[in-house]
Amino acid sequence: MKNPFTSIRLFYKEMMAELKKASWPSKTELRDSTFVVLIATAILGSFIALTDFSLMNGVELLTSWVR
Repeated sequence: MKNPFTSIRLFYKEMMAELKKASWPSKTELRDSTFVVLIATAILGSFIALTDFSLMNGVELLTSWVR
């Protein structure tokens, strides 16, 4: 049976080697990307809220005509 600690050590060693190869963003790039994501989330959330409100009122209007 293979020693599980050997496998874990090998995994950790390979993981650290791969993480060193990765290109990490600078603080400025990270800040700018975060700002873009927050703005996009706010715009998408507003669009979904407006669409939901409009559809809800439209359905209520249509169902009030049926009564």
